[in-house]
Amino acid sequence: MKICLLASIVASAAAFTPSQKASTVTSLGAQADYANELGAQAPLGVFDPLNILDTCSEEKFNRLRATELKHGRVAMLGVVGYLVTYAGVRWPGLEDVPAGWAAWKALPDEVVGQMVGAWILMEMANRDQTGNADFDGDFRNGYLDFGWDDQSDDWKMKKRAIELNQGRAAQMGLLGLMVHDAMGNVKDILPLA
Repeated sequence: MKICLLASIVASAAAFTPSQKASTVTSLGAQADYANELGAQAPLGVFDPLNILDTCSEEKFNRLRATELKHGRVAMLGVVGYLVTYAGVRWPGLEDVPAGWAAWKALPDEVVGQMVGAWILMEMANRDQTGNADFDGDFRNGYLDFGWDDQSDDWKMKKRAIELNQGRAAQMGLLGLMVHDAMGNVKDILPLA
């Protein structure tokens, strides 16, 4: 009983002592360095919760940006593929393959081999083939030109920012679809399922 009384007195006295100001580490220097870069957009600005940009060289930043762009492009294709297969569209000969995670077990080995081969070819082809790329991720090959070079620099930056944001949204969307598929409740969120 005496110990409980003593502990409560100490605790109540501690409530009136000034609190220690905790030192916080911020990446304000990195945020200032990258505040005007492509992708630093409202409402988050430079979003770097792990403070990776504090020790990031320009080369590493460009590599990270190119990786984000690539993952965004793949995720955009993934969301479309996910929605198309859930709508019931199948390649001839694969009509009985289910959609989502269940498809991996049902795919024939030949189809998996074709997919791996296609991924390898895409990795080899999605490079700057001409040596004239304006930025990492610029894969123009000299054959298709939709007038990119005729546009202003502001227009190009706006279009690149749109692609980056759509890729970010697609990454989150694909992750959500994969989680709901694994949970077994995709039919609750997709009207086509």
